Amino acid sequence: MNPLPILGQGTWNMGEDPSARAAEVAALRLGLDLGMTLVDTAEMYGEGGAEEVVGEAIAGRRDDVYLVSKVYPHNASRAGVRAACERSLRRLRTDHLDLYLLHWRGGVPLAETLEAFERLRDEGKIRAYGVSNFDTDDMLEAAALPGGSGIAANQVLYNLVQRGIEWDLLPWCRERGIPVMAYSPLESTPAEQMPLLTRPQLGEVARRHGVTPAQVALAWLLRQDGVVAIPKAVQPAHVRANRAALDLAPQLTADDLALLDAGFPPPGRRRPLAMR
Repeated sequence: MNPLPILGQGTWNMGEDPSARAAEVAALRLGLDLGMTLVDTAEMYGEGGAEEVVGEAIAGRRDDVYLVSKVYPHNASRAGVRAACERSLRRLRTDHLDLYLLHWRGGVPLAETLEAFERLRDEGKIRAYGVSNFDTDDMLEAAALPGGSGIAANQVLYNLVQRGIEWDLLPWCRERGIPVMAYSPLESTPAEQMPLLTRPQLGEVARRHGVTPAQVALAWLLRQDGVVAIPKAVQPAHVRANRAALDLAPQLTADDLALLDAGFPPPGRRRPLAMR
């Protein structure tokens, strides 16, 4: 299986507006051209619409793509996981997923979901499996179950504003070599982005490097050990800016990082896992 790239493309809210489909497909293809070959989606996004967009975008390029999708918790039973995966594969126009995640915990016993994931992996329908929105206690519980040692990733909310996972979840995952996939790396809506992108410390670091605050925020994530970022973009300029953040990441200095810590303090205690 191909290694997990550290910068990918998210698809949350794609596939909901037919008039936006061409632009969404073009954005994903541009990202692939620029080397952002991880594409993250879910059956929840647009109720399968985002997967259809991805399927069109990666047509003829499947071998170049690290493809991730997620199953609804209410579909996470033995039979439900199989049926959901097969629906996703049809929408994505492929015969396998590189990584299949449980979107969040629901009422189905976790052991049953892990068993279903293992069967799909053994059959070649998925190459690896993992979880999303799992806090440390959830990961400990999963790790103790049959199939728990196969968890290959945990996708959670993580950005400069939402740093709670640094207290215990991120170190736990790092110690075990489990990548953390950061969704909403720049927050999700303009209102939510205000506390992030308008903070003066972020603006100062951006001025030092001649880039945008968003690129600094993304670069900060990309330099974190064991972290994968999956920003969503539809405008070509936004796609290119996200890609440029990967080159910026190693250029951030100790002074830059100290300034960002001053503006966005790391957690001083354990916090409940943030979700959206």
